[in-house]
Amino acid sequence: MPENESWEYSIYIPNDLRAVTVSRRTLRLILTLHGLIRLVDVAELLATELVSNAVRHTKGPAALRVRWSDGVLRIGAWDADPEPPEPPRPFDEVGEVEDGRGLALVRACADVWGWQPLARDGHRGKFVWCELAAMAAA
Repeated sequence: MPENESWEYSIYIPNDLRAVTVSRRTLRLILTLHGLIRLVDVAELLATELVSNAVRHTKGPAALRVRWSDGVLRIGAWDADPEPPEPPRPFDEVGEVEDGRGLALVRACADVWGWQPLARDGHRGKFVWCELAAMAAA
């Protein structure tokens, strides 16, 4: 499939830490099938952090959304908790601690990232996303 064609995938996942591995492997397959293997390593890291946060810090279901449009890969995670994500801390404050590095990694590796609250059909939640430009990863 040519890189100039737009596409989007959504993967709905349960609140289960095993969903992080399923999401990461599915993302690898999607990018490989679309000829975007050069983005896989960074995209997997970003998706892992976003989905991990959605699963670890909320109680409900979650989803991974992957979209390619105009040479930009957008990776996002939806969860049912409307509370904003904790702001990323600088790496020098995180140190060796396991928790608290996720969004700092996203901020460091993505071209841009953000979040938005969502409300639809009585359901609330948030969508945390990041973008990778194809040229940046080439």
